[in-house]
Amino acid sequence: MKLELVIGNKNYSSWSMRPWVLLRQAQIPFKEVQLKFTDAGKPAGVDPYSPTGKVPVLIVDGEPVWDSLAICETVAEMHPEKHLWPEAPEARRMARSVCAEMHSGFQGLRGAMGMNIRSSHPGKGMTPDSRRDIDRVIALWTGCRERFGGAGSLLLGRFSIADAFYAPVVTRFQTYAVKLPRVAQEYCEAVLALAAVREWCDAARRETEFVAADEPYATR
Repeated sequence: MKLELVIGNKNYSSWSMRPWVLLRQAQIPFKEVQLKFTDAGKPAGVDPYSPTGKVPVLIVDGEPVWDSLAICETVAEMHPEKHLWPEAPEARRMARSVCAEMHSGFQGLRGAMGMNIRSSHPGKGMTPDSRRDIDRVIALWTGCRERFGGAGSLLLGRFSIADAFYAPVVTRFQTYAVKLPRVAQEYCEAVLALAAVREWCDAARRETEFVAADEPYATR
């Protein structure tokens, strides 16, 4: 089965990071197709790949699967041997819930602290809404670690879709130097140590494109 993953700029595209990290960390072969965002915020050349005009898109034998959550569910279904959702039903329900909350919520955090891996903006973007979202993320991470972390260092112990979904949040906390309690900080360090996350972040730092819409705290 041939897989192609269409993504945007690695420095900016949190939605693209999730399935890319999932596939790479799980060692599932795929071809990367990277499109770059224009100043209008749309990836140049995306229309032949995506029915929504957005990234990411997973092309499976020529057929598109769009939306990061649908992509990750598809990958998990295609590769049950990878155990990308936790095997225990209770942990699996928790993992699905925290992914769905990330997928649909945290607008305050997204809006005030956009993903920008190559930059450093300590203290920027801290608003009442982003602070509330940060507190909720910390609560989710703490609950996952306490209930299902076990001997592992990730949310549900071993790597899962949940970790891929929160990897962009980890990079945000690093960019904006968000102070975190010990459990959350240790989780961030574990995510940043993942081989796939290191590879993505290294590539993001090498990018030179400047998209003004994604750079509210910088000048060209």
